[in-house]
Amino acid sequence: MQRKTTMLRFHQLLKTSPPCESQAHALSSPIPCHRKASMWVPVKHKSSGGRRPKRKVYHRVHELDKVMDFQKKPALILQLKSIIQSQKHQSLLLRDLEKEVGFVQKWNFMAAIEKYPSIFYVGGGNRTPPFVTLAEKAKKVAREEAEAKDLMEPILVKNLRKLLMLSVDCRVPLENIEFIESELGLPNDFKKSLLPKYPEIFSVKEVNGKLYLHLENWDSSIAVTAREEQLGGEGISAPSGLGNKVRISKDGNFLGPHAFRMSFPAGFRPNTSYLEQLERWQKMDFPSPYLNARRFNIADPKARKRVVAVLHELLSLTMQKRMTSAQLDAFHSDYFLPSKLLLCLIKHPGIFYITNKGARSTVFLKEAYDGLNLIDKCPLLLFNDKFVALSGRREINSCKTMHSP
Repeated sequence: MQRKTTMLRFHQLLKTSPPCESQAHALSSPIPCHRKASMWVPVKHKSSGGRRPKRKVYHRVHELDKVMDFQKKPALILQLKSIIQSQKHQSLLLRDLEKEVGFVQKWNFMAAIEKYPSIFYVGGGNRTPPFVTLAEKAKKVAREEAEAKDLMEPILVKNLRKLLMLSVDCRVPLENIEFIESELGLPNDFKKSLLPKYPEIFSVKEVNGKLYLHLENWDSSIAVTAREEQLGGEGISAPSGLGNKVRISKDGNFLGPHAFRMSFPAGFRPNTSYLEQLERWQKMDFPSPYLNARRFNIADPKARKRVVAVLHELLSLTMQKRMTSAQLDAFHSDYFLPSKLLLCLIKHPGIFYITNKGARSTVFLKEAYDGLNLIDKCPLLLFNDKFVALSGRREINSCKTMHSP
């Protein structure tokens, strides 16, 4: 039902809304492709002399759809590991499993316990009630988690600081941080275990009856986006007149300091008009996402392109470079995001991808993935891959990892 509602909203937005704030009409006019690899989206057009109205297509990226399917088993294994480790004696009575996960989910966890004896060991019997704990090999791997968390701490502090720097008032409701804590990689008790360690950076204050996480000190050295860091690594850091000489390629990519990396879905074949509009957009400079949004008029095309950069940076701060649409929408007022956020994301199919696989619609930063695989993995994700690999699941480690600053 939730997926149907999301898709209905999806259709209504494309049917009734004006173009996204960041591109002209031509940037939202893809060429139709095969039906099985895309989704038809009806859009009203002016009468064309009896011809059928054009239809717009939202092209599917099947690899990213599969990412959502493939995460189910690892998520189950890692959740059960955490539950077991949270117990006083590092073991859980099977009769108490329902109290932890609920009646329905209990059976999924029971199936996992039975299916993966290399990870979960079941003991007890006779007068001892049956219990589950980690198998010896799993315990050995689990000890490496402490090291991964130590490596994560400076990354978390930096990313959390940047998250606050992106906001218009350098503060974000604490409930919003909690809403995305797993996406950021924050520990469940980050309010007690992390924030008090850095009083010179973070503080929690009440504003109008609501708790906010405040930024105490601005750091200009980290007010650099992931997009700019990537361009810097490629030797592109400042305008040099190059943009007037190099034309955009058919895949939408352009060599320039203001360009975004594009990855069009299979079957999406932009025409010349589209590419010309996209080339102008890629060349256009825009204010940094770390400048206060109040300084800009949203009607300005440069300010609209800045909104795309804010969304790009927000997704870049997460571990897996993805968030649910509800999580993104939670930051609407903190970052002055457009009122029709979903439409804005749809209008940039080369940068963002929305999948309705799973319980909630999820927004991916496309450049962060190579097929099914996340390109850059933080220490915690690398540990998770190693632990889940005990189940026999073959994980392809990325060629690059995130390092602490």
